[in-house]
This record gives sequence, structure tokens and C-alpha cells, in this order.
Amino acid sequence: MVSDSVVKALLFDVFGTVVDWRSGVARDVGPFLDRHNVAVDAFEFADAWRREYTPSMEEVRSGRRPYVRLDVLHRENLAKVIASFGINIGSIPPDELDELNHAWHRLDPWPDSVEGLLRLKRHFMIAPLSNGNIRLMVDMAKRAALPWDAILGAEVVRTYKPSPQVYLDTVEILGLKPEEVCMVAAHNGDLAAARQCGLKTAFVARPFEHGPNQTSDLRAERNWDFAAGDLNDLATQFGCPT
Repeated sequence: MVSDSVVKALLFDVFGTVVDWRSGVARDVGPFLDRHNVAVDAFEFADAWRREYTPSMEEVRSGRRPYVRLDVLHRENLAKVIASFGINIGSIPPDELDELNHAWHRLDPWPDSVEGLLRLKRHFMIAPLSNGNIRLMVDMAKRAALPWDAILGAEVVRTYKPSPQVYLDTVEILGLKPEEVCMVAAHNGDLAAARQCGLKTAFVARPFEHGPNQTSDLRAERNWDFAAGDLNDLATQFGCPT
């Protein structure tokens, strides 16, 4: 078992690592497209919306734009994607767009997530370290029964991963040293940024996050401290009983 005198807290990427964002967004997008007679695949729309995620956050990380929460970026990105598919956004009531934007608040956990988190929670502090804003994380946690001890992440520190400030300020908030905190993610880039800040790292494989033809983050690309098939596997590696 990994001694809790070494690792005292686990921080989790959420989109893709803990929840299946693609299926959840497509589930809400499908009826929207049907209502507006748009012949676009719901998963294709979800993928296009997600592709705007990193460029919009880079505007904040670079300092070209003051911090705004992810709900704001998602709403702006939704408008861009709608226009890119030739939909007349002026014909859609703003309330309907706001409701669709909240699809990101209603994502389902991967089948192993809740059980794995509960096992880990018995031995460690657990919290999201997500680019999602606080209300988004709270809504998602309440709906999906994610048993966080705290809600941490980008809105708390007012910038986005993988900026070092996100990891270092979060560790400081917990009153811990970087080596006492383990970042858990399905994305090698997230773990690389965390390791540079002195955190321990755990890769969790989510080979279908981007659908059946996913080509990135299929495996641990570096010698991370842990590499697991899912969160239950990670809990077992940490010595947490079932």
C-alpha cells in the first residue's frame, strides 16, 4: 500500500478522466439538432464543440483575455460551432442555447468512477482539479454522486491548466507539499505539467474518451508514478480495499 504519509491528496482531471463528456454532450445535442432540422451527427457536433475548448482557454492563459469561467467560454464556443454548421443562431432563443450549454453540467461518470473514488476517499483527500468552474463541478457532482471532499480547480485560482499556477496554488490551498499530492488524469499533457510542479502523477486509461477512433492518450507515454486501467485499478494500486 502507498503510505498516506507520502501521498495525502489526489487531484483529478474530470472531463474525460472521471466523466464521459462526449456521450453526455451528444445526448443533449441530438434533440436540439432534431428540433431545428439540422442534419448533423450529434457526436460530430460534440467533437466540434470540444475542439474550441483549448483555443478559448489559451486566450486566458496567454494574458490576452482576463479570466472568465468555463461556462462563459463554452457558451461562446457553442455559438461558433452553431454558425460553423450553417445554423441561423438568431432563430434560436437564448434560453434554449443556455440550456444546451448546461449539457456540460449533466455528464455521466465512467462506470468505475464512483466506486473508485469512494475507495480512494477512505484514505486520501480527493478533489477535482478541473478547468470546469465551481457551479459546473457542483452540479455534475450532485447529479453523478461524485464524492469530492472539496471543489478545486481553475475558477479557484483564476486561470486554466496546464498553467503551473493551477497546480501549485491548489497544493498550497490544501496546505500540502507538491510531493504529497498526486494528479490523476487520462491526459499525458496534464500529468507532464503536474510533474513539472513536483506533484506525483497517475495515468488512467480512457481509450474511448474521443470515441472509437481515438488516437491520443491511449496509453501512459512516460514513466508516471502510477498507470491504471480505471479508477478501481488505481485504488487497488494505492492499497484501498473494496
